[in-house]
Amino acid sequence: MTADTQAKADAVPLAGRKIVLADDGEVRRRLGQIIRERSFGRGRIKLASGRESDFYFNLKPTMCDPAGASLIAHMVLSELRGRGIDGFGGLEMGAVPIAGAVAALSALVGEPIPAFFVRKTPKDHGAQLLVEGLTKTESLAGRRLAVIEDVTTTGGSALKAVEAVRALGAEVRLMLTIVDRQEGAAETFAAQGLPFKALFSAEEFLKD
Repeated sequence: MTADTQAKADAVPLAGRKIVLADDGEVRRRLGQIIRERSFGRGRIKLASGRESDFYFNLKPTMCDPAGASLIAHMVLSELRGRGIDGFGGLEMGAVPIAGAVAALSALVGEPIPAFFVRKTPKDHGAQLLVEGLTKTESLAGRRLAVIEDVTTTGGSALKAVEAVRALGAEVRLMLTIVDRQEGAAETFAAQGLPFKALFSAEEFLKD
């Protein structure tokens, strides 16, 4: 396959033009702008960790925006490449839209990586599963996974997903978040021996 053919295969329709996966700098710039406009705000709030803050990130408006979802998928897939990862997902609710977008893009560019998500608590009816996305004949045992999250504070929520997939025999090779609030997650993951990558940090949005 020629470089030109590969570029065409990797191109994703976005806002009437094509974004090529190799152009990470432009993708990051545009995604940062969308996050700032749709998902970042100031005001006193209580975080999932129980802490209070005077700024917040609500990534759902970005993840549900066509351009935002496409750009997130692009950046996440770029991070997964070359790490020997054969599955990815995370804790509901934040990881669910990311997982769907990235799985779809991975198929479009010919590098399919299956996704999953972890429920906060198992359903009390039906199959009563904690980890969703697998058929009855599929397993995470022996799989090399990335655990993803939309916004990371202390890392506690993401570790719930780690515990769930490790219990099924999986190896976690990467912790990946869209925005790191820089409030202890890096230290939490380091203590567990988990490599950590944040696509954006809170300080990037706070400095303006």
